[in-house]
Amino acid sequence: MDAATQTLRRTQGWQASLHLGFRPQARRTVLAERRRLGPLAVQRPFYPEGGICHVYLLHPPGGVVGGDTLDIDVHVRSGAHALVTTPGATKFYRSGGPRASQDQHLIVAPGASLEWLPQENIFFPGAQAMLQTNVELQGDARLALWEIHCLGRPTIDEVFESGRIDSRTAIVRDGVPLVLDRLRVSADNRSRLSLMAGLPVGGTLYLSHAGEDEVEACRDLLLVEGPDYAGATLIDDILVVRYLGRSTERARRLFNAVWQLLRPSTLGRTASVPRIWST
Repeated sequence: MDAATQTLRRTQGWQASLHLGFRPQARRTVLAERRRLGPLAVQRPFYPEGGICHVYLLHPPGGVVGGDTLDIDVHVRSGAHALVTTPGATKFYRSGGPRASQDQHLIVAPGASLEWLPQENIFFPGAQAMLQTNVELQGDARLALWEIHCLGRPTIDEVFESGRIDSRTAIVRDGVPLVLDRLRVSADNRSRLSLMAGLPVGGTLYLSHAGEDEVEACRDLLLVEGPDYAGATLIDDILVVRYLGRSTERARRLFNAVWQLLRPSTLGRTASVPRIWST
């Protein structure tokens, strides 16, 4: 890296983008399109369950700082089936003023499915971050997606006492909005009990092609212990499961259990847990 590039990196942050395109080929889904700029990449695809393409999304710098911009664009073509996860948490570090942004645009064509199951986002005190996830479902496209946000590091009693977060999630089908979620956190409102009940970890799982049977089936899994809360609701055919508590591990465990239980009825296949979750 030359001196000019290093100076640009210090003043503007990483400008990174990644485009992934999945399509069916010879009884399995292949990663047919892959374009990248900056420090975003994927490992080679895995096929632990036959034709479904498993991909691990990587961010080699190990964390996101003020001024960094991450743009992720994914298109799953008709008849393709992809599962995308991450090998570890995404960490948003303290900023000296500039805001970090992460913009994810996910398009799922008719007859296709996408499982977007990253590990948690950890926001260090002083982080300035804007996150946006836009999902476009077309026709009968199927979706499983979860997001877990951790404010500070509760395992060491670190509190998110400064900084600002704006996280938005939108899911539409054929142009019709199904889910519009937004979480805004700042130093001014973090102390309000009405904001995440004063708890540091919040997460949401979205699962399409669900019904009242799926809500009933996962009810026993929502009986969490201690100060944690969990609940489920149905919006059209989108099952929305929410977790609120003090542990990213418990959030992941709950969402994983719901996903494994309901994958056969909503996505038409039994669960195959990515090996990276066990390392």
